[in-house]
Amino acid sequence: MPPRFIRELIPRRETRAPLGAVVVSLKSLTWVQWAQFWSGWLAWTCDAIDFVAVSLTVPLLSEQFGRSTSAITTALTLTLLLRSVGAVIFGMISDRFGRKWPLVVNLVICGVLELGTGFVDTFSQFLALRALFGIAMGGIWGLSSSSALENLPVELRGLASGILQEGYIVGYIFAAVINLTLVPQHGWRALFWTGAGITFFAAVIRALIPESPFFLRVKEQEKANGTDDSQNFLRQTKEMLKLHWLLCIYAVLLMTGLNFLSHGSQDLYPTYLQITKGFSAHSATVATIIGNCVSYSGGAMGGWASQYIGRRLTIMFCVLLAGVFIPLWVLPSSFSALSAGAFCVQLGVQGAWGVIPIQLAEMSPPAFRATFPGVVYQLGNMVSAASAQIEATGGDNLKTTIMKNGVLTVVPDYATVQAIFIGAVAVFVIVIAIIGPENHGSHFESADATCGDEAADHTSQISCRELDEKIGA
Repeated sequence: MPPRFIRELIPRRETRAPLGAVVVSLKSLTWVQWAQFWSGWLAWTCDAIDFVAVSLTVPLLSEQFGRSTSAITTALTLTLLLRSVGAVIFGMISDRFGRKWPLVVNLVICGVLELGTGFVDTFSQFLALRALFGIAMGGIWGLSSSSALENLPVELRGLASGILQEGYIVGYIFAAVINLTLVPQHGWRALFWTGAGITFFAAVIRALIPESPFFLRVKEQEKANGTDDSQNFLRQTKEMLKLHWLLCIYAVLLMTGLNFLSHGSQDLYPTYLQITKGFSAHSATVATIIGNCVSYSGGAMGGWASQYIGRRLTIMFCVLLAGVFIPLWVLPSSFSALSAGAFCVQLGVQGAWGVIPIQLAEMSPPAFRATFPGVVYQLGNMVSAASAQIEATGGDNLKTTIMKNGVLTVVPDYATVQAIFIGAVAVFVIVIAIIGPENHGSHFESADATCGDEAADHTSQISCRELDEKIGA
């Protein structure tokens, strides 16, 4: 008989939501549930706008500060390294005091730092602000995902997970459109200023929406039990880490692989098109928009499919799809073929990412639904922080030639570097997905605060302790 983690790749029948149940659940949503979801989606979109602002303007920033491409990508590395710090700070504040105001404050801080980035004059100032911004950005994902998903019916969480995660792609598209329209006329600073305005708008929207009903119910229970205090929360945190340390390690490994996959295929992509393929900045931006517009459906499809065939199996299929189309990503020289390659690869990457919000929420101890997903996500980000720098350094050492203005020119071979990088990471993610656990169909809204299963529906949920045992099996 195959190991348990292999047998449970496909969820049991009772955990799969019939299409009719999905429709009924959609009709039953209140305006508060809709508002909670879309405010979380908008916050995550704002996070993406500012992060990719650096990726899209690497050549301009290099010219502005007189630094090499690999030096400019240090800003991306610093941001990713420090996001785990923000995830811990804002996640624990949110799990202790609420989803609403911590996210509002988090967004305001992001907006202020984003605005300030547009006023820097030196490279040192730029790096300092990007480092501080990394701390602020670190809190957004955990807070927005918990707000968006924990108040939805179980039948909708797979689809909602995919749509939520693709807020990142919408942010990427917004930033690319701004880069295409405002930056040529007003410079790279306009991209950061516009992003700051959108972030302040998201903070106002979240401030107008009520607190998470799920969080309020939990706090009422804690008050009734006399456990609504900081000392008890710290005790629960220690117990959670002691009980679920193996689960935490697994989640970090999964997020490390997926972050390497996304950042390795996105952060240096516009630079790759301009330098290795010889495209203009305008054409590179258009190709980025095309690839991300079409691949937006990947996240929704991945999240929806995971409701029926399982979280891990969906991740594996999507990553395999991305790997198969790597040759189309790097070999052609025409605009149309490269755009098609970008679409196919990002369809797979985003399909896998569409599963992640609900996968982490379902395996998370309920009392830490903002902290656990946010921290493991950002720790994965931290480990993968050097993605762009690894590729930039690889390009410095691996060269190719292209015809530019009628002259044969030696340029960094980012095509080969990215093909090797993405291929290796895809294999790693598939292996990690195979050996890991999932808590498909978890009724975490009915769960015990520390573990999450004692009061829940056992027909659709396995225990937290079993999750740890499955990893060690």
